[in-house]
Amino acid sequence: MSLNGFENWRWPAPESGRVISPDDYEERLGELEPMAYLPVGKALSYGDSSRNSQGTLIDSARHNRILSFDPGTGVIVCEAGVTLNEVLARAIPHRFFLPVTPRTGLATIGGAVANDIHGDNHHARGTFGNHIRRLTLMRSDGERLTCSTVENAEIFAATIGGLGLTGLILEVELRLMKVPSPHVQQHACRFDDLDEGLVLLDRACEEHEYAVAWIDQLSSGRRAGRGVLWAADHADSSCEFPDIPKRLTLSVPYAPPFLNTAGLRVFNEYHFRRVPPRETVSTEKWTSYFHPLDRYTAWNRLYGPRGPCQHQSVFPVERARETTLRLLETARRAGHASFQTTLHRFGDNAARGLLSFARPGFSLTLDFANQGEATVKLLGGLDRIVVEAGGVVNPGKDFRMEPEIFEASFPAWKKLEALRDPALVSDFWRRTALALRR
Repeated sequence: MSLNGFENWRWPAPESGRVISPDDYEERLGELEPMAYLPVGKALSYGDSSRNSQGTLIDSARHNRILSFDPGTGVIVCEAGVTLNEVLARAIPHRFFLPVTPRTGLATIGGAVANDIHGDNHHARGTFGNHIRRLTLMRSDGERLTCSTVENAEIFAATIGGLGLTGLILEVELRLMKVPSPHVQQHACRFDDLDEGLVLLDRACEEHEYAVAWIDQLSSGRRAGRGVLWAADHADSSCEFPDIPKRLTLSVPYAPPFLNTAGLRVFNEYHFRRVPPRETVSTEKWTSYFHPLDRYTAWNRLYGPRGPCQHQSVFPVERARETTLRLLETARRAGHASFQTTLHRFGDNAARGLLSFARPGFSLTLDFANQGEATVKLLGGLDRIVVEAGGVVNPGKDFRMEPEIFEASFPAWKKLEALRDPALVSDFWRRTALALRR
């Protein structure tokens, strides 16, 4: 099987490569080459943490059964290849919802564990790993481990946010969240500068389940950091939308980048002005609120043949204003326009994962069309700004981070390296951790 079945969002899939099923991998136990394999789900990462160009991928998505679901407690047990959408399809009719969901439902449960994903409600629920009751892990020596906070706790913590390197995840037991409706009541308002936005975002996190701010990355001067705040809570049970709305899937043609500075200035002005100055409240379908891009096939093609690049970081609250403005200005000066610039307020919920990205502070995400070396240079500069501020860069969104930046962001990498399954490695781990180890 070629890698063409995987739609990595940063780059087109290579034309050929080695991919095996979990069953094939299990048959090879005892004869596995060291550092030759890597488990993947849908391989939707922007970076190379789901790449293994020198070895073989284990396609976990081929094991995609929901093994049990208790509609009374909301506890679900499933194989690692089950997608978030498949969990929601089973849970929503019983008024349960994922306690943490990213901006796509196409990712797998195994991928959610390996990246310890976060959503717009980190301040309320923490990361995905906070809701895992247990998981089953198969090591390359054939040992199957049941892992939780009380059983094999060390490798449990290493597996959450461990980028798929501790073993092949077989099953995950997850507690879902009870909701009156899957749909949301959304509150929207715009703000004229970053200072106002930071205050509004803090307040929204105190009052609502979900909160995120869109930032106009191209605004400057007195308007620097202006944007729109979206906060939301699950709607009440009288919501009239169908639980699983029909998805209108649109195909995006392959095209050169049009997300240039001039075009995005017009888009950003429209995006800002379409939201009234005063707060508005509306009821939104969960599919459009949580997973807006899932309706578009290969939306990454809009960024051109090199695809999008994403830079995501989190930094301390006390450095939020200056760090955010420096990051936005640095990108502008480098001639890069970010299509989707978002700001989150992460709460004090301690992550369970050894290398979990999310931690208390503010998190800024920037999306760029890849311009080659100019983009790589810019991203390196953004890395240094974040680390100088005491922050960290998300490895799951990275394809070129310097080993020193990785070490500054995640000093516990040596513990993960000690617990890494000797048969498993990724391109990301080769160029960061293994380079540091040499």
